[in-house]
Amino acid sequence: MYDQLTEKDIQKIQEEIDYRKLVVRKEAIEAVKEARAQGDLSENFEYYAAKKDKNKNESRIRYLERMLKTARVISDDSREDEVGLNNTVKIYFEEDDEEETYKIVTTVRGNSMNGLISIESPLGKALMGHRVGDRVHIQVNEQYGYDVEIRAIENTVDDGTDKLRSF
Repeated sequence: MYDQLTEKDIQKIQEEIDYRKLVVRKEAIEAVKEARAQGDLSENFEYYAAKKDKNKNESRIRYLERMLKTARVISDDSREDEVGLNNTVKIYFEEDDEEETYKIVTTVRGNSMNGLISIESPLGKALMGHRVGDRVHIQVNEQYGYDVEIRAIENTVDDGTDKLRSF
């Protein structure tokens, strides 16, 4: 599976890789050395904790590098009157008689708890390319779908402050 990333996402991922290689890796290696110097490794909890932290950092670096290798670069350009990447959209849920606001983002930034909806999610896919006033049907699965109305679209500039997901 390919992650769809913008140039800004790629830049942010590369910055995290560089930080982890240049700063976190050195700190982790130093922590392992200090813990090893404390003596008997068979009962040295600090040594095992330091090794675990070091391995977790290396695993994150490999994950991010693999993500960059397999990424599909997408544009965050969209027409001003259409829902596109990095737009904030106010939608009306007819079933619930409620309005909610979401920002459409790439998969690595998606966080529905914070109002960041991925372009790969059913809601994100359905909203893309629609205009204010459009009624859109969101098909969640074979048995369930619902309708929403787009009330407003705000074209926002991607300032890169949305955090990337950590795994």
